[in-house]
Amino acid sequence: MHGSFSSFREFYPYYLSEHSDVNCRRLHVLGSALVLLVLGLVLARALSPWWLLSLPVLGYGFAWIGHFAFEKNKPATFRHPLWSFMGDWVMFKDVLIGRVSIRR
Repeated sequence: MHGSFSSFREFYPYYLSEHSDVNCRRLHVLGSALVLLVLGLVLARALSPWWLLSLPVLGYGFAWIGHFAFEKNKPATFRHPLWSFMGDWVMFKDVLIGRVSIRR
């Protein structure tokens, strides 16, 4: 199921299957939350705009640790960068509303 997808709706179940380990999902959520926190602090002028340079490191760094250390797979970002980026935020939202679990 690594192949091509005709829509994000078709891609998202694959994306979720690549995040079956709860620790990987937790690290994704942590990275996404830190991205939002830093972005909010920069917009509120509590942090220098230079902090925006940390956003890719925060967002992708935690996620990639989750994949390499726990999921034992290659992040979908390498094959499907845009849909993977979208998947990160949809999964973040799905965790917040209880559709995707980060509990054991």
